[in-house]
Amino acid sequence: MVRPATYGFGSTSVERRQLATLDRPERIQAFLDGIPYSTDHFYRAPRSVLRDRRAHCFDGALFAAAALWRAGFPPRVVDLRAVRDDDHVIAVFRRGRHLGAVAKSNMTGLRWREPIHRSLRELVLSYFDDYFSVEGRRTLRSYSRPLDLRSMPFDWTTCDERLDEVADRLDALPHRALLTPAMVHRLVPVDRRSFDAGMLGADDAGLYHPPR
Repeated sequence: MVRPATYGFGSTSVERRQLATLDRPERIQAFLDGIPYSTDHFYRAPRSVLRDRRAHCFDGALFAAAALWRAGFPPRVVDLRAVRDDDHVIAVFRRGRHLGAVAKSNMTGLRWREPIHRSLRELVLSYFDDYFSVEGRRTLRSYSRPLDLRSMPFDWTTCDERLDEVADRLDALPHRALLTPAMVHRLVPVDRRSFDAGMLGADDAGLYHPPR
């Protein structure tokens, strides 16, 4: 089993006890679902998420990646890029030949994905209908290749101060477009029931409100 043996996350007895049950992707998702969505404008490393019991989508993706790493999966995250909306970051994992994802979100439809997707594009497209702005427009446009966090030159599992480097690395990766301009032009607004369902329980302070 792959372990982050040289990293600090899970190195204390308290952390080991807290992480002992997070041995499967489903349990990692349940942990993230059980903590509040953070509206703070700073990043928390996985250790800080475990301590503070709160996370936004970037924090949640890194926490999931770290927990997945401890459970034997490569720690990989993917950036979903949007227009007039926040980007979203997910931690991806593979079971057999199929991909799934663990994620933290302020919106109901942008979290867990079952490992049933045959490609990364297929996985990302499963987020499309649920990825919409406060204006009721579907905003997902492209996605990055997976970033293996083992490539980062510092302990991203414990170091809050350098997480901008992870965000910058993700942002700099090539992103693949999901839609053609003609497809974008024909997109219809999100219907009221879908909008209300997607926003159920959302903290308005954590939503992106585009400039008029």
